Amino acid sequence: MNILLISASPRKAKSQTLALAQHVVKGLGQAAKVETIHLRDLKIGYCTHCEACHVTCLRCPIQDDVHALLGKMLAADGIILATPNYINQVTAALKAVLDRSSHFIHCKRLLGKYLCGVVTSGSGTQDGLVLDYLQHYAHICGAQFSGGVSARADAMEQKGAEAVRLGKRLARDICKKTRYPNQLKAIEAAMAHFGKIIAMRKDHWKGEYAYWEKKGWL
Repeated sequence: MNILLISASPRKAKSQTLALAQHVVKGLGQAAKVETIHLRDLKIGYCTHCEACHVTCLRCPIQDDVHALLGKMLAADGIILATPNYINQVTAALKAVLDRSSHFIHCKRLLGKYLCGVVTSGSGTQDGLVLDYLQHYAHICGAQFSGGVSARADAMEQKGAEAVRLGKRLARDICKKTRYPNQLKAIEAAMAHFGKIIAMRKDHWKGEYAYWEKKGWL
């Protein structure tokens, strides 16, 4: 079981976000092989909406570390997205990575995978909005969402047990290939929506159209 932990905190090992995420890792059990990526260590450019990744799948003219990171996401069985709450949203670094994964959205490249979210903040009053966004990202990429955990700075210790349970649930979902009916409906709706767009843009987005044809989705 290969797990990719993407930590979006600029404070890296000193961050409360990583500390909470490590409780999730603890819950995964010894069978999990976990790789932790700190986005602060990477060179990450912003999406320029050139659509190259749609014309030729995963091709991007921006030469940075996002290419390798997207490859790691594709190779993982489960992904933990861990981020501080910055004005009721993920950090700019994580948002930039998600923006660069638009091919994942068009072609549902995370189908069969499971994601979970870890969010920390000073007040915790709007952490649910961030977790909702991470779940939305999972669904539009084809993944199911095993859940999320959030904690205020003054309540971190109390959330440790909840985070461990989340890790156990993520491991169980991956091993048992859990099916969440409501989530699958959301994924199917997203596929129906993008199927129409892919068909409409087939002469331009040749790579993605070919991908859908190969999958037998058209």
